[in-house]
This record gives sequence, C-alpha cells and structure tokens, in this order.
Amino acid sequence: MGTLGARMALVAAIASNQGKTSVTAALARKLARAGQTVRVFKAGPDFIDPMILERASGASVHSLDLWMVGADACRRRLAQAALEADVVLVEGVMGLYDGDPSAADLARAFDLPVLAVIDAAAMAQTAGAVVLGLRDYGPVRMAGVVANRIASPGHARMVAASLRDIPLLATLPKQAQRLPERHLGLVTPDEVAGLDAMLDALADQLELDHAAWEALAPRLPAAVPEPAIAPLLAGKTVAVARDAAFCFLYPANLDTLHALGAQLRYFSPLADEPVPAGADAVWLPGGYPELHGAVLARAARWQESIRAAHRASVPILAECGGMMAVSESITDKEGLTWPMAALLPGRTRMQARLAGLGAQGVRLDAGELRGHTFHYSQLDTALEPVAWTVKHPANVRGEAVYRVGSLTASYFHGFFASHPAAAASLFGGRP
Repeated sequence: MGTLGARMALVAAIASNQGKTSVTAALARKLARAGQTVRVFKAGPDFIDPMILERASGASVHSLDLWMVGADACRRRLAQAALEADVVLVEGVMGLYDGDPSAADLARAFDLPVLAVIDAAAMAQTAGAVVLGLRDYGPVRMAGVVANRIASPGHARMVAASLRDIPLLATLPKQAQRLPERHLGLVTPDEVAGLDAMLDALADQLELDHAAWEALAPRLPAAVPEPAIAPLLAGKTVAVARDAAFCFLYPANLDTLHALGAQLRYFSPLADEPVPAGADAVWLPGGYPELHGAVLARAARWQESIRAAHRASVPILAECGGMMAVSESITDKEGLTWPMAALLPGRTRMQARLAGLGAQGVRLDAGELRGHTFHYSQLDTALEPVAWTVKHPANVRGEAVYRVGSLTASYFHGFFASHPAAAASLFGGRP
C-alpha cells in the first residue's frame, strides 16, 4: 500500500442480474479479511449497491461515471484510492458495453483490467465464447473470469478449459440465500438481517486463484489536481434528512457541501425529529418514503417543522423521495394513501411500471448540474414546472423541476460535485 499502488480491476458482466454485486462484495470481504486494504467504487449512478459494498469493504464507496462525475474527478478518485489501498475494485453497471458512457468506456479510459462475471448455471464451454466476445468487442483488457453459480469442481474445469488464454480467477457456487431486492434494486443494508454473516459466507465460498490474482500488477495512476471550490456556503448550516426513508445520498454530495463551507446537521423525519433550529437550508434526499407512509403521516413535529421552514423562506431541496414527502400525500403499492407535509400541491402514487430512469442534467443560473433519475412513482399536480432536466445522451426533455416559494423539488437526483456552484445555489449560496 502507498507508493507501489494497488491491484485494480473492473468487475463486469454481459447484463444485469449476473451476480456482479455479490462477486464484488465477496472479493472485497475476502481480501479485507486477509488483511488487505480495499477500496470499492460503483460505475454509474447508484445508491443501494454502494451501501452493500461499503459494508463488505469497510470503506465509503464513491461513484465513477465519465459524464456525471467527469473524467478528471474519476481519475482523481482512483489515484487517491491506489495510494491508500492494496486493492481497488470497480463494480460495473448493467452489461459491460451498455450505456453511454459504459463500464467498458470507464475501463478503457483508465486502463482498468476487466474481471468478467459469468452466470454459469446453465452453461459450460459456451462461457469461453461469451468471455472472448466481451473481450474482443471493445476491446478491453480481460484479466480473468469469475464464474458464478458453479455446480461442481468438474463444472469449473469445463468453464476454465473453454477460456483459452484467459484465467478462471475465481468461482462462486449457487447461493441458497440471495441479497434481497425490491423495486429500486437491492434493499438497504440495515434492512437485511444477518448481512455480515451473508457477506462472510460469500467470501468463504469464493474460490480464488491467488496466483492469477497476484498476476495483476499493482498500479499507481497519475494524480490530477483538485480544483478549488469557492466557499459559497461558508457560515451556513444545511439540515439533511437521513434515515431509512431518506437514505439516497452520494458520499460525494456530502463532501461537496463540506467543501462549499457548509456545516451539516442530520435529522430523522421517521423519528419525528424537527428540522434543526437555526438551519439556513434543508436537503430532503431520495429514499423509500413510500415504505414508511404511516410513520411519516404521524410525524407531526417533522411535518410542522418543514412547513415552518418553508414559511420562513428557508431554501429547501427535495429530491425524488424527498419530493414525495412534501407533496400532499403518498399512495403506496398497497393502495393506501398517507398525508404528507403538503408544501407541494399534488399527490404522489406508486405504480408497477418504472416511471423514470437514466442520466440527466439541469441548467441552473450558475451552470449545469448533472445527475440521474430512477423512480416508480408519479406526481399528479397542476403546478407548472419552472424547468426541465435534459436526458443524456438523448438530449430530450426529462424530469420536471418545480418551485414553490423557497422549495425546489424534482425527481432528479443531482450530483453536487459535477458543478458545486450550481449545487450551492439550491441552498441559498451566491457567488
């Protein structure tokens, strides 16, 4: 660890649901238990997988994305991680070549060797054709294969023989227990009973070819200077809702608010905690308010405190689940309707179909704030938007942005580090 750099790899697959998160978590936990310092990143916009990977590795998990985060910031994160750790893992998104930018674009931009996760439950020798196609289509530098859902040592030997010059770096048997999921992906770590035991079991069952792993030469990417951030929120206190209903926070967003000079104070609407006294701005991040409708509906102190902040013209940013919590009501998947804080005229309702997904940006007076959207609810409102996000890379209209007094609300999740001054403007920061 340190001047020699770290072994680095991007964990990818042919599609979603191949086991990338399980493999990345198992490898991170296995190496961390062996005494190595592990840093894990997640490619693309995501909130929930990083929570699982943070638990597996013992360190914060940041996002890497050439568009939303930016190439320089990605390189800076990777270089810092290589200085601090023995191992740097990046979990890909969807299939290796899916999206614009894709996980393959990320691998090529930073010369990250790829570990291909193959769900081998219903194949044997065909695994070689799949992996060779993944390698050559881009191409990418293929460092090895992790075969998931292997049935027996004989099955593993057949897969290994099919790979030609690519090593079978690890195998993982079929799991009796999977990481549980819901409509936005995996459930959050605090909701999974025995998660650490599950991660330990995955690490125990991951059969790692240590010689193949150690053949990955440690690397130390060149550092990129950190750009100066003007302290546009110096002296301001930003109250941040943070609990099981408001848990979708990029670590980089918190870092950016600190860099802007803000003091952060956390509070829990689920615990009926009011907005902290003296807060200069309030951030209501996304999460799962629809799962906690009854509790939030009874949280009278919280509801009155956010209304009081609104009456006092305190800047309030409500993102996705945060917007749902300040609408008039939420109708959950069971059809039950729960009254909310009603700062925003309109009602939100859950639906079975995905309502919004993908990278987007919004043009603010200070510049373009980039981010993404991912939601299964709809807001029914007669309120006219003050702006719209723009989808990337399609360059078509995306999510509505609403403003009611000091409240800014949207399904859009902003990545504050993409334009700190634009993010600061949402909390009352002025150049």
